[in-house]
Amino acid sequence: MSGITKNAKGQPCQMRLEGICNFNPETTVAAHYRMHGLGSGVGRKPSDLFTAHLCSSCHDAADGRACSHDRDIVRLRFAEAVFRTQAIGMASGAITVT
Repeated sequence: MSGITKNAKGQPCQMRLEGICNFNPETTVAAHYRMHGLGSGVGRKPSDLFTAHLCSSCHDAADGRACSHDRDIVRLRFAEAVFRTQAIGMASGAITVT
C-alpha cells in the first residue's frame, strides 16, 4: 500500500457529488480511476497515482453501484477528484515530482 492510499482515511471526499456525498471523512478511501491506458485490466488496478479520496457514497457512485447521475458527469467529477487528490498528495509529500 502506497502513501497515497494510506493517507486516504480521515480525508475529506474530493468528489463531493451533489445529492450523493455523505461528507464523512471516516468513510473515505483511495478509489482507483479505471480507464484504458492507465494500466488497469481484469484483476488489475491502475497505479495508486490514479486514485481519489472518495467517501463511501461517492465511491459507490463512481463504481456504478448506486447513482442516478449521468455516467459521463460522474466520470468527469471522479477525474477532477483524482487531480485534487494528486495536488493534496504533492502538498503533503506523499507524491513527489522530480
